[in-house]
Amino acid sequence: MKLKVLSERKARDGFESEHGLSFLIEVDQKLILFDTRASELFKRNAARLGVNLEEVDRIVLSHGHWDHGNGLKYIQGKTLICHPGCFVKRYRESEEDNLGLPFTYEQAAERFDLKTFRRPIRLLDHLWFLGEIPRKNDFEALTTRYILEDGTEDYIMDDSGLAVVTEKGLVVISGCAHSGISNMIEHARRVTGHIQLAAVIGGFHLKALNKQTRKTIAYLKTLEGIRVLPSHCTFDPALGQFRKVFESNDVLAGACLTF
Repeated sequence: MKLKVLSERKARDGFESEHGLSFLIEVDQKLILFDTRASELFKRNAARLGVNLEEVDRIVLSHGHWDHGNGLKYIQGKTLICHPGCFVKRYRESEEDNLGLPFTYEQAAERFDLKTFRRPIRLLDHLWFLGEIPRKNDFEALTTRYILEDGTEDYIMDDSGLAVVTEKGLVVISGCAHSGISNMIEHARRVTGHIQLAAVIGGFHLKALNKQTRKTIAYLKTLEGIRVLPSHCTFDPALGQFRKVFESNDVLAGACLTF
C-alpha cells in the first residue's frame, strides 16, 4: 500500500500547504482519494507528484466538515463514498459560519455517483470503509463544541475512516477521528478481523495534554510495533508528546509513504 499526501498543514519543498487533509491511497491496483481539503490545492500537489486524478477509482469522505470536503467542488463524476449524515449544516457554538459541506445530499447525488453507508463495507480486497464508529471507551467523544442547525449537539456521528490490510498488519487512516482514534482502531480490528496494527495516520483531533491525550497514548503503546503518524488537527502540546513517545515525523504535503 502506498499513500501520497496531497494536502496538509505543512509541506515539503516545492509543495503547497494549508489547513485541511487529502490523501491519495494506492491499494489493490486502484487509486482512492481520501478527502479533498477546501480548495484546488490537492489537485496542484497531485500534479506535482505526477498523479492524474482522472485515474482515481473513487473518493472517500471521512466526514462532513469543510476542511475535508469543500474540495469536492473541483472534481466530479466519480463514485463518492461517505456516511449519509455528511451533508447536514453544522456550526461551532456561538459562531454563525456553516462548517459543513458546499452540497446538500441531493446536489451531491447529482454531481457524483453517491453511495452512503452507516455500516462498514469492504471496498476492495484489502480496503474497508469503516462506516459509523461505535464510541465504546470512557475517554473519547464524550463532549462536543459543535451544534447542528436545530441547536442540538453535534457529536459528528458521520465521522469515519479507512482500514487497509497489509502484509505487516492493519493501517488505519482517519480524517479527524472525532469518534476517537482509539475507538476507530478497535472498530477497524473488529470489522476486518485483523488484530495486528502496522500504522495509524491522520487527524487525531487532540490539542492538549489532557486525560484523553494521555489515555490515547497509553492505548497506542499497547499496540506493539505500530507506526503512529498524527497530522492535520493534532496540535501542540499533544502533537509534541506523540513525537516524543513514538518518534513520529510530521506528515507533510508532497510526502510519499509506503506501508
